Amino acid sequence: MARTPAGTPQHPGNGDRFNEERAAYTVSSAQPDLEGGVQAIRETVKVLKPVPGVYRMLDVRGEVLYVGKARSLKARVANYTQIAQLSGRLQRMVSQTRSMEIITTNSEAEALLLEAQLIKRFRPPFNVLLRDDKSFPFILLRADHAFPRIQKHRGARRAKGNYYGPFASAGSVNITLNALQKLFLLRSCTDSFFNNRDRPCLLYQIKRCSAPCVGRIDESGYDALVRQAKDFLSGKSGAVQADLEKQMADAAANLDFETAAMLRDRLRAATFIQGSQAINAAGLGDADVFALAASKGQMSVQSFFIRGGQNWGHRALFPRHTTDVDEAQVLADVMLQFYEEVPPPPTILVDRELPEAELIEAALSELAGRKVRLSIPERGDRRKLMMQAQRNAVEALERRLAETGTKARLNRELAEFLELDAAPQRIEVYDNSHIQGSKAVGAMVVAGPEGFDKGQYRKFNIREAQSNDDFAMMREVMTRRFRNFAEGEENPEAKHGGHETILPDLILIDGGKGQLSSVMRVLEEIGIADDIAVIGIAKGPHHGREGREVFHFPDGREKLLPVNSPLLFHLQNLRDEVHRYVIGAHRAKRSKAITASPLDEIPGIGPSRKRALLLHFGTASKVRAAALEDLQRAPGVSATVARKVYDFYHAGG
Repeated sequence: MARTPAGTPQHPGNGDRFNEERAAYTVSSAQPDLEGGVQAIRETVKVLKPVPGVYRMLDVRGEVLYVGKARSLKARVANYTQIAQLSGRLQRMVSQTRSMEIITTNSEAEALLLEAQLIKRFRPPFNVLLRDDKSFPFILLRADHAFPRIQKHRGARRAKGNYYGPFASAGSVNITLNALQKLFLLRSCTDSFFNNRDRPCLLYQIKRCSAPCVGRIDESGYDALVRQAKDFLSGKSGAVQADLEKQMADAAANLDFETAAMLRDRLRAATFIQGSQAINAAGLGDADVFALAASKGQMSVQSFFIRGGQNWGHRALFPRHTTDVDEAQVLADVMLQFYEEVPPPPTILVDRELPEAELIEAALSELAGRKVRLSIPERGDRRKLMMQAQRNAVEALERRLAETGTKARLNRELAEFLELDAAPQRIEVYDNSHIQGSKAVGAMVVAGPEGFDKGQYRKFNIREAQSNDDFAMMREVMTRRFRNFAEGEENPEAKHGGHETILPDLILIDGGKGQLSSVMRVLEEIGIADDIAVIGIAKGPHHGREGREVFHFPDGREKLLPVNSPLLFHLQNLRDEVHRYVIGAHRAKRSKAITASPLDEIPGIGPSRKRALLLHFGTASKVRAAALEDLQRAPGVSATVARKVYDFYHAGG
C-alpha cells in the first residue's frame, strides 16, 4: 500500500487504521445542492492520481455518505461529475456531498477489502449494508494447556488453538458442543477450575469428560482424544467412527463390556452430529454457499456454512439500501462485508455471476492467506445444494415480507390508537432499575419499522438522583438524552448520526402519571414537547395482571386495549424489551460493585500495585490502617506509591 505523509501503511484485513489523504472542500449550504456537490468532487479530482484506493463521500457535517473503491481514483471519482450518466440514487448522493476523503492502496484487491471494512465501520446510507447484529459463534479447541479445553467462542480470535465454524447460532453450536463432549470426553472447564479439583466433577459422572484434572486419564491418552476431535472436525469423521467401532469390537471380544458400552455411547454421539446435518454436504470439504432472492423491493441472502463436509448451520441475511442496485452487486457487497468477521473458506458457491469475480477472488485470497475460489454449481450434488439454498432464500424473504407487513399494520394501528399523525418510524422506550435508589440505571431501547434497533440502545448511569425517587431518575435520563436539542444552544460534543441528533416520533415510558409528567416537564424546558408524542404505560387496577395495562396521555386521558389485542401484545413486547435491557444493566452494575475493591478508589494506583498491597496485608482494611513505614516495606511498592496510599486514607488527619 502506498505511503502517505501521515505514516506507514497497514494491512486492510486486520482492523488497523489506514493512512488517509483528506481532500476537504466544504460548501457552506447544508441543503442538498447538486451543483455544490459536483463542485466539491471536481476540486477533489484535481489532486487525485490514477492509482488504486478508496474514497469517501462526506456531507456538510462530515458524515460518511458513501464508500467506494477504484482501480484509478482519478478516473472513478471524475465519473461522479457526469450527472446525466448517474442514477437517481447517485444524483441524490452527489447533491449531499460537500467533501471527500481519499485512501490510496497498493492494489485494487486491497482497495476492495478496505472498502468492505469501512462500510462495516461507518454504515453509509448510500452503500448496500449487511445488517446483522449477531456475531457468529465458533468452537475453539485451545492449544495453550497440556490438556486442551473445548469451548464456544465469539469475537476476536486471539486465543491460541483451532477454530471450527462459523455456526449459524448459539443454539446450533451448543448442541454440537454437547455431542462433541460426549464423543471425545474433552474438558470444557476453565483453567482455574481445572487446577483446583481434587475429585471429578459432574461432567465425568455423566460421561462428558475424561477427568484429566484428577488423573483419570494421562496426557498421552488425552492427546489421542484431541487428535480424534481434530480429525472429526476437519472432515475425517469416517476414519474416527471406524476406529471407535474397532475399539468397541475389541472390547466386546475381550468381555470388557463396560468399555464397549462407553464406546457405543460415543459412537451414538458421532451419529447424532452427522444425523443432525439436514444438508447433504459430503465431499464438499470447507465451503460457504450463498443464494439471493428478491421480491417487492427487498432482498434476502441465504448462507450455508459447510466445514469438513458437515453443515454447521445456515442464516438468512437481509441487506439494506438495495434500491436501484443490481442483484449481483448486492450479493458481492454482502459477501465482502460478511468475510470481514468470518474467515473465507477455500470454496464459495454462488448462484449467479458476480461483477469483478476475479477481483473478489483475489481480495478474499489475500484475506485468507491462501487461494479462495468462487464457483457457480451447474450439476451434481453441488447443484442440488445450491437449489436448496435458493429455496431457503425465497422462503426466508417471504417470511420477512409477511413479518414486515404485520409490523406495518401494527404501526398503523398504533398511530390510530395513540392519535398520531402518522405511523412512528422511531420509537424510544424508557425504564429505570435500582434497589432502594442504589446502583440506579436508566435505559433506552429503540424500535423501528423492522423491529428493535439494538445498535441504538443506550444505558444511563444515574448520577444526580441518588434517592429512591423514580421521577427524579426519569428527569435525569430525559435531560441527558435530549440536552443537545435545547433551543438556542449548540453542543460541540454532539455526535452526528447517533441518537444525540435524532428525535423519536414516539416515546413510550414504563410508568404512570408521575413518570409521564416528569418527562413532559423536561421536554417542555428543552423546547421539544410539541415535536414528540409521549405515552406512559402502567399496570392497571389489578396490578400484576397482564392485559390490563393503562395508557396515559399527557393531557390526563387514559385508554385501555382489549386483552387479546395484537396491538397490546406489541406494546407489551416493547415494554418487556426495555425491562430486560435495564435489569441486565442494573445486575451488571451490582456485580461490578460486589467484586470491586476499596483500593480501586485510590487514584494513580494500578492493578499490580493493588495486588501487591493485598498480598502483603491480606485485606483492604489492613492497608487502610497501615502506617507509612509499613506500606513502604510491602514488596513491589515504592516510596511514592506508599505515600499516595497513605495520603489518600489520612488526608486532613
